[in-house]
Amino acid sequence: MKLKFKKLSADSKNPSYAHTSDAGFDLYCTQDLEIKPHERKSVSTGIAIEIPYGYVGLIWDKSGLSQKFGLKVFGGVIDSGYRGEILVGLMNLSDTVFKFEKGHKIAQLLIQKIETADFEEVEELSGSDRGGNGFGSTGK
Repeated sequence: MKLKFKKLSADSKNPSYAHTSDAGFDLYCTQDLEIKPHERKSVSTGIAIEIPYGYVGLIWDKSGLSQKFGLKVFGGVIDSGYRGEILVGLMNLSDTVFKFEKGHKIAQLLIQKIETADFEEVEELSGSDRGGNGFGSTGK
C-alpha cells in the first residue's frame, strides 16, 4: 500500500517503520516539550496523511514509553476522510515529568482495513452464552 503524507513543518520527520516486520509506523514530535505528572497534552507531528477509503489509522502507545514511563495515548482514530495534521494526545500517568526532544518517537500508527455496518433496528437480539453479563462477570 502506498500511503501519501505531507510535511506541514520544516521540523517534521517522515513517518517510518523501525523494522520491516512492525505493524505500526513511528510518529515523531516536532518540538521540545515536557509533560508534567498527570498532565494531558496534544502533541504535534507536523504531518498529514491520506488514508485510503476503507481503512483507518489507529494511534497506539509506544510500548517502551508506556511501560517504562507511564505515557498513554488518547483519542487515536484517524478516519480516511481526515486531511489535517496528525496530533497525538498523550497523558503522563506517572509522578515524574517526562521530557521529549524534537524528533523523538511519541506514538505509532497502524493502518487497518475496516468494515462499515448497515444498521437494522429490531425488537429483540439473539441470545448468547454471555447474554448481558459484563464487567468482571467471568470471574478472576
